[in-house]
Amino acid sequence: MARRPRANARQTRREERGTGRRGGGREWDRYKMTQKLVSIGDDYYVENQAGQQMFKVDGKALRVRDTLKMEDLQTGDTYKIQEKIARVRDTMTIQKNGSRAASVHKALITPLRDRFTVSIEGRPEIMVVGNIVNHEYRMMHNRQRVAEVSKKWFRVRDSYGIEVSPEMDAGLVIACTVAIDMMAHPTR
Repeated sequence: MARRPRANARQTRREERGTGRRGGGREWDRYKMTQKLVSIGDDYYVENQAGQQMFKVDGKALRVRDTLKMEDLQTGDTYKIQEKIARVRDTMTIQKNGSRAASVHKALITPLRDRFTVSIEGRPEIMVVGNIVNHEYRMMHNRQRVAEVSKKWFRVRDSYGIEVSPEMDAGLVIACTVAIDMMAHPTR
């Protein structure tokens, strides 16, 4: 049994990332975030892999109830990310263009690590699995990855990437990622 050289195996994985098994032929979108998104208090831009500003996060909107506003600079869609008060478990809701679009829930009992679920209107629940605190996790639907968050894609300190399936609303996934970040790091 012959082993494939390492370089060929890497190239094969790169090719698989772009087409076929993950996107039905269409590439996944990749965005760059910073870990200090919530603490800066100024406007912040989420960039795509080409360095273009795609989303604007209004850090000035941060209030006592942990509310952020985000705008898709390409489509004009607006997102409002807000903490729900008086819940048994931590929950943040996300509105898109004024209508409820998703809820991010933190599991009640998490002995070893944080666990989250995402409920998107009109879709089955999405499980968030991996290391939330270190920004290395996946969003899974029926055991299929629909989004991934990782620090491995960027060499810049305090930055991490979000890779989104073509079937998903990229703005909604980014808003969910921001909500998870706010719940996992409440002191930032």
